[in-house]
This record gives sequence, C-alpha cells and structure tokens, in this order.
Amino acid sequence: MKKFLRTILLLWLVPFSTLIVKSQNFEDVYRMLQESKILNDHFYGFSLYDLTANKFVMDVNGNKHFTPASNTKMYTTYAALELLGDSIPGLEYVERGDSLLIWGTGDPTFLHNRLDTRVVYNFLKRTNKTIYVVPGTMKNKFYAHGWAMEDFEAYYQPEISTFPIFGNVVTFRQKGYNRLNTSPGSFQKDLDVLPEPKPGDFELSRSFRSNIFWMSKRPVPNDYVNEVPFIYSDSLFVKLLSDTLGRKVNLIAYKKPNNTKILYSGETKNLIREMMLPSDNFIAEQFLMMCSWKQFGQFDTYLVRDWMKNKVYSFFSNEVAIFDGSGLSSYNKVTPQNNVDLLVLLKNKIPDEQVRFRLFPAGGVDGTLKRTYSKDQGEPFVFAKTGTITSVYNQSGYLITRSGRRLAFSFMNNNYIDDRATVIRKEMAKIITYIRQTY
Repeated sequence: MKKFLRTILLLWLVPFSTLIVKSQNFEDVYRMLQESKILNDHFYGFSLYDLTANKFVMDVNGNKHFTPASNTKMYTTYAALELLGDSIPGLEYVERGDSLLIWGTGDPTFLHNRLDTRVVYNFLKRTNKTIYVVPGTMKNKFYAHGWAMEDFEAYYQPEISTFPIFGNVVTFRQKGYNRLNTSPGSFQKDLDVLPEPKPGDFELSRSFRSNIFWMSKRPVPNDYVNEVPFIYSDSLFVKLLSDTLGRKVNLIAYKKPNNTKILYSGETKNLIREMMLPSDNFIAEQFLMMCSWKQFGQFDTYLVRDWMKNKVYSFFSNEVAIFDGSGLSSYNKVTPQNNVDLLVLLKNKIPDEQVRFRLFPAGGVDGTLKRTYSKDQGEPFVFAKTGTITSVYNQSGYLITRSGRRLAFSFMNNNYIDDRATVIRKEMAKIITYIRQTY
C-alpha cells in the first residue's frame, strides 16, 4: 500500500518520475548507441524525456550512478532559485551611532574582477561611519568533501568563505618584460622567483601553508594571466578591504541584533548564468553558502543538502548523493534519470523557455558548448550543462527538434582511459544532432 501511494503521489505531484518507455521511433538512435565503438569502450548512460508527453522515450543505463562533475551545478541552480529568491544578498549591516557593523552573506561578487556590481563597494566607500567587520562562523570546511588537495593552487578551486573578496584569488598579469603584477596589489611583496631554474615552461605556484607565491626563472609569456587562490582569513579580509577603501576597517566580535538590514548586490538569475556558462566552481559553492545563510540563518551547506534531499530528491527516480555545489567532489553520484528529473523541475520552475535557456550554455553560441555544436537552420537547438573532470564527460539539458519537440536529455560518460573527452564529445554531438534533425 505504501509503495502504491508513493507512486500515485509521484504521478500527481511531479510529472518527471514516470515509466521508462522504449519508443519504436527511436530504434535508430538505440542502434547508433549500440554500434558506437567510441561509447562502448567505457561506461555511458543516456536518458531522453519528452517534455510534452511527460515520459521517458529512451533509456540506456539511465538508472545507473555516474560521477556528474559540473552537471552538479544544475542542482545548485535549483537550490538557488528555490531558496534565494530574485536577488543576491550582498551585505548584512546595522548602524550604531557613528559605527557601521557589517556581516558577510556569502556573496561571491564582492570586488570580483568580472562580477562586482559595485553596489556593496559604493555603499562602504561613501559611508562616513567607522566600519566594523563581524566575522561569520562557517560550520563546513573551506574545501568540500571529495576535493583534490593537490589542486589547492588551481584557479578553479578557491576556498569557500563567509565573506569572499576578489573571488578569493590573486590575479597575476604580465606587465612589461619578465614581470608579473598582482591584484590585489598587496600580494606583490609575496611574489618571489624560484632560486633555481626549473626545466620546461614558465610556472607560477603557491606555498601550501601560506600566501607566498613563486614564479619560475623562465620568460613570462606575453599577455600572461593567471588566478591563484589565496588562503583566506578574517584578518586578511579586513586588510584587503582597508587597502581597497583607503581607510581603516576594524575586526570585532559582536552579537548580531534582530534589526539588521540587507543590501542586495544583483539578480539571482544573472549570477546563475555567470556560474553555468563558464562553469564557475567558486560561484557554485558560494551559492550554497548564500542559500544556507538565507534559509537557515547560518553558514552550513549541509543543511541545504539535507533540504534538497528531503524536499526534492525524495521524489526522484533514483537516490542522489551530492556533496558540493560545483561538482569538484569525486564523491558525487547521480543517474541520467536524476538529471532529467531535475531538468523537468527547472522547466516547471521557469516555464518561459527563453528565460530558462538563458541559464544554460547554448550549442554553437556561448559557454562550454560554443564549439561543440553548430547551429541548425540558423538557430541553436541544444541548451545544456557540461560536466568535465578526469575520465568524466557529461551533457545534460534541453533539446529542440526540427519538428518542434521539446526534449530533456542526460548523456553521461565515466571511467574512460586517457584523454578521450574530445572524441567522446564529438560522438555525443553527432547523436544529439541526429535526434534534432530526424525527430
């Protein structure tokens, strides 16, 4: 009886967890998959869902678990849409006489070299009050479970924090002959040259335990730009903010009152797009921090994961195991059917295709799919999130066929050897394009 009631609830509440139907119309696509030497030398799964008929029309290993990589950001997108609302909270503050006390909200855009709207900066720059930063308490770690520690100096893995600044990275730019300039400028004194020349190309590195950076004794390439995460601390944040504002900023312990105000820095959907198109890991992780702050009043992203598990994943086709917001974690495991479940949820959340598709890379147009697909009949037809780490390449999103059918799909590839992502990507694009042109 319990199983029967759950089935009825699924059919009534969410149209996405329905019976898998092997349509005769897609026998040719099944054959393409079965005969593909490229796909069949590793573990792959493919689920295809008709958004009008509300049913799966193709499924190969759709109920098997895969490492999603950055397909995880689709789940972060849904959490942000559900828990944050329309606007990004940029700053929490209260005024006390001639003092301005501020708290971080997890907003990743503050003084970010691409994302900063200057709303928070201008507010702080224009105040004549003494600024006090009240540190936030973060219950989760600065790295999520399953992250690779050896990637500590990689641009794509900045530390998670309650009050990010400059994207929590130092930007290095070639300036003149064999010279690098740092932004923020205060890190210039922490850049040194390795005492012995290293063989090979020019390299930039950071100490594991401190914010000391080294450049190798090789010519700095022209137009060289690199971002290296710094080790975050509240004292470093205050120093960087003081340097930027050109005035003293203080660090203080203070119990947060009930009458704080919120300064919003931008639109949620715009920041989601900034996360999804280039697949920005830092934005994804900070989205979970903001969701936790907004929904639970504390910085504990595990609370967001539990909320998603209880309120969302419990109705999915298969069990979902997600440990971060970006997909850097090797512990993450989802099925192609789960990804389709999520895509249908996003469709229900944002029925307007133009608004929804804008959140995904468009094949042949922008983001991580710009060079994967070509336009067909002068228009893009794939709007999907990619997911790429070692031995993983996935695409999950929406597909419009020439006949006007609206489909959701998840194409996942795991456990291949060597650098085969390029040929796998081309094979996937060939099959997806065939579906576009045939159905």
